[in-house]
Amino acid sequence: MIGHPGASPAHLRGSSHLGAFPHRSVFSSFPLTSTATMILLEYGNLVLKTILKEHFANHDPAKPSSLSHNFADFDGVQFNLATENTDRNVVYLSISWRCFSELASYNAVSHLEKIYGPLVSSPRPGYDFTLAFNMSQLPASETERDELIENLSLLKRHALAVPFERAFDAQLKGDTLPLMQISYRNEESIWIKTDKDRVTVIFSVTFKDPADIVFGKVFLQEFVDARRQTNLQNSPQVIFYPEDAPAELTGVKGIVTDKEKKKSIGYVTFVLFPRHYDAVKRQNTISLIQTFRDYLHYHIKCSKAYMHSRMRARVTAFLQVLNRAKPEVVADKRPAAAVGGGVRSFRQF
Repeated sequence: MIGHPGASPAHLRGSSHLGAFPHRSVFSSFPLTSTATMILLEYGNLVLKTILKEHFANHDPAKPSSLSHNFADFDGVQFNLATENTDRNVVYLSISWRCFSELASYNAVSHLEKIYGPLVSSPRPGYDFTLAFNMSQLPASETERDELIENLSLLKRHALAVPFERAFDAQLKGDTLPLMQISYRNEESIWIKTDKDRVTVIFSVTFKDPADIVFGKVFLQEFVDARRQTNLQNSPQVIFYPEDAPAELTGVKGIVTDKEKKKSIGYVTFVLFPRHYDAVKRQNTISLIQTFRDYLHYHIKCSKAYMHSRMRARVTAFLQVLNRAKPEVVADKRPAAAVGGGVRSFRQF
């Protein structure tokens, strides 16, 4: 069975029922609870899990079927799932990500080798990292197969976890590390800073749609204000910078200084203390904070869709009011002589 050291797939799997703002409420009460309603995105790739489950279920050792799938994930990740014509029993899973070279500099490859062991293979052309497994050597039990699929779907999550693991380990030892930067998107990055008593994680968030800027700023301000609630005071401190970068990024290359561009870029800082990434909570914390950006934009789009539906409903209600306000046209039943016979003088009578 393949798994993350110290964590089972069930521990890494997301919950579909969370509080109104999961990232500000969940950190304070690990493991996740199921008492609220807002959706938290899954950590694994759903397309990959669906394809593998179907392939495992329909596998015929005598006539193995071929695979050739290209699909994407959040943050510009590209996956390839394929078999070779020479041996269809061997399935190759490859990942390509613009920041993989940065992750590799933080020992991501050796970290993935510890997780996936003998499944690690030479990278296929055009990809950064590849796993290979033989269909004839699949686990016998259904549970173990599901665990294998779950861990394969978490390949991106495990790769991005490396700098967080490194920062948490250093802080717990009382060490400090140079500022780590992960340019995981074309115009956005994650910075991780290790101090003696805390780990600071900074996201740059870009809003391309003017409406998203308004929604995003309101949404992110809620993260800041929510910590005032009594039951959330032990959650990480969240600081939102609408335009200017935080002091931790002073002198860092690539920080936007143009005033016009600043209007569409914000920075979100999470201040994590040892209680947020102890042995029990660490893997869940890493998974949650990785999906922050996707979570934010997902719910901005949901909010816009909700408001559009409300506006359409209001327009429909107004149209109904207007239709009821139209006067009814009453047919004129007077004789034709009275209506169209003209005006007669009294002399004619």
